[in-house]
Amino acid sequence: MDEHDLGLGHDLRVMSRRRILGVLGAAGVAAVAAGCAAGEETDATTTEASTTATATPAAAPQETAGPYPGDGSNGPNVLIESGVVRSDLTTSFGAYSGVAQGIPMSLTLTLHDLVRGGAGAGMAVYVWHCDREGRYSLYSDGVTNQNYLRGVQVADDAGVVEFTSIFPACYAGRWPHIHFEVYDSLTTAVAGENARLTSQIALPQDSCESVFAADAGYAASTKNMSAVSLSSDNVFGDGWDAELATVSGTPATSMAVSLTIGVGEKSSPLPGGGRPPR
Repeated sequence: MDEHDLGLGHDLRVMSRRRILGVLGAAGVAAVAAGCAAGEETDATTTEASTTATATPAAAPQETAGPYPGDGSNGPNVLIESGVVRSDLTTSFGAYSGVAQGIPMSLTLTLHDLVRGGAGAGMAVYVWHCDREGRYSLYSDGVTNQNYLRGVQVADDAGVVEFTSIFPACYAGRWPHIHFEVYDSLTTAVAGENARLTSQIALPQDSCESVFAADAGYAASTKNMSAVSLSSDNVFGDGWDAELATVSGTPATSMAVSLTIGVGEKSSPLPGGGRPPR
């Protein structure tokens, strides 16, 4: 659609302006101990200690929220609406009605608080993404009277949030992706301000291709994806290691998307304004 094509091309090139907050890692140590009585082969015993590993994820980079956030920074603010705290994003809520069509998708995000250390228990995550046709609810032609594919969940004690949605399309000029914001608490999130992290999730190529081939509603996505790559994308082009999701499942059943997210100190997201990048 025309709105997705605005400002694309050379003007979309985004220099690497991210504030990378650090990559922290720790690995456990393997130990093997064996004891054997001399001359007594039948009585030999061996004790093996299992290897353990604990890894702290890299900090997810701050990214643009794009022109369709619905968080009050550019037009409507869905975060202050009753009903936004939900796990199923496929339907519109409140004053709107409608259901987003597409291949079913579950989204599981595991948050690590890199400032306090440990799981991001109690943090709130706002997720939004485009529909099967590449449109954003509340903004795009044909879905301004919808608010589906937007919602908030609060992380459990393990820092996990889960959503049910549909697999997003690939629209012109962008690699298939999901937007999210992390807030320190639900109270902060539903106030619609002070997100600690604004970032995006990249979806693997093979998973995208299988979805787009399985559902005719994604017809434009195959063509759009052939014209972009992760390295040429104006958001992921300067690195996507901390943003590339793991996907399992099949289009015939459901696609399961998961990502572990390191949440660093608060910093300003890259400007999105009313123009791409999206």
